[in-house]
Amino acid sequence: MEIEDLTPFLESASRAGIGIMGCADIAVRRALPAIARSPFRLAAVASRSGEKAKSVAAGAGCAAVEGYERLLEEPGVDAVYVPLPNSEHARWARRALEAGKHVLLEKPAVPDEDSARALVALAEERGLVVMENFAFLHHPQHAQARSLVADGAIGELRSFNGVFGIPPTDPGQIKYQAELGGGALWEVGCYPVRAAQEYLGPSVRVLGAGLTFDAGLGVDVSGTALLGDGEGVGAHCSFGLSHGYRSTYDLWGSEGRLVLEWAFTPSHSARPVLRLEQKDRQTRILAPASDQFVGVFTAFHEAVADPAARPVRHRDLVRQAGLMARIRARALEGAGG
Repeated sequence: MEIEDLTPFLESASRAGIGIMGCADIAVRRALPAIARSPFRLAAVASRSGEKAKSVAAGAGCAAVEGYERLLEEPGVDAVYVPLPNSEHARWARRALEAGKHVLLEKPAVPDEDSARALVALAEERGLVVMENFAFLHHPQHAQARSLVADGAIGELRSFNGVFGIPPTDPGQIKYQAELGGGALWEVGCYPVRAAQEYLGPSVRVLGAGLTFDAGLGVDVSGTALLGDGEGVGAHCSFGLSHGYRSTYDLWGSEGRLVLEWAFTPSHSARPVLRLEQKDRQTRILAPASDQFVGVFTAFHEAVADPAARPVRHRDLVRQAGLMARIRARALEGAGG
C-alpha cells in the first residue's frame, strides 16, 4: 500500500504535525481525541496493517500509513507519539529521532538509564525532544497538591505513600507478555514511582524492593518499592495486576496529611478529590475536571516549539528510567533472581 497524499491534512502549516505510530487502544481511546484539542495538527496514523490504519484514520480525519518506517519518511509529520509495546520503544524512538522527528514515548519509555541517556544524547544532537508520557502529571490536581505542600499545609513533608493496582484481565494482553516488556512494575508500578519523584529530592535512592511473579504468566504481578532521599523523606510504592482497583497517593507531613483519592487515571469528566487533614479538621478540595491527555500533548507541543522546555523532559526521562531499573535489580537480587 502506498502512503496517502497528506496534502488535504496540512492546511494549517504553522501548526506542528504529529503522527501516531500504532493503533493501540490507548492511542485510539485517549490520544486521538486529546490531539484534536491540543495545539498539534494530527497528520497521520500508522499501523502495520493498512486496513487498520485506514479504519482509525477515517474516524480521526487524517491520513492512513501502512508501516512505521513510511510514517517517518513523511515531511508533514514533525513529531510522533509511540504507544507500541514497551519492548519496541527504544528502537522506534531512535529511528524517529534519526528521521528528524520529535518523540513522545508511552510509559515506561525505556527499561534502563543507559538507553534513556542514549536517546537523550541523540535528541539533543539533532535539536529534538524525546519525552515520556506520564499524562497524570498534567492533571491540575497534582499542581494543587504541590502548591499545598509548598505552602506548608501539612508542615514538613515526612513521607509519600503511593498505590496503583488494577484487576486481572485477559492473560493474552501485552502487559502479561514478558518478551514485550510486560509485568506489574512496568505497567502500573511506574506511576507511584514517578509521582514520588515530584516530592522527593534529586538524591532519591532505592532502599528496598520486592516483586511477586506468576509462574504461569512469567511476569511479576505485584510488588513494592521503598525509596528515600538525602533529606530524610521516604516513599513507599505498591502496585499490582491482580488487585481491586486503587489509584491514590498521600503525603504525610509534620502537621497533617494530604490524600489524592484518584491520582493516576481519572476520567476526563471527573472532579478528583484532594483530602487535606490538619489536626482536628478535614477539608475536601475538588480539583477541576480535565483531560490529562490534552495536558500532556500540550506540554509536548511546548517542548517541540521551545528548546528551553526540553532539558527538564530529558532529565525526567533519564531519572525515571534509572530509578525503575534499580528497583527491578534490587527486587531480583533479593529474590535470588
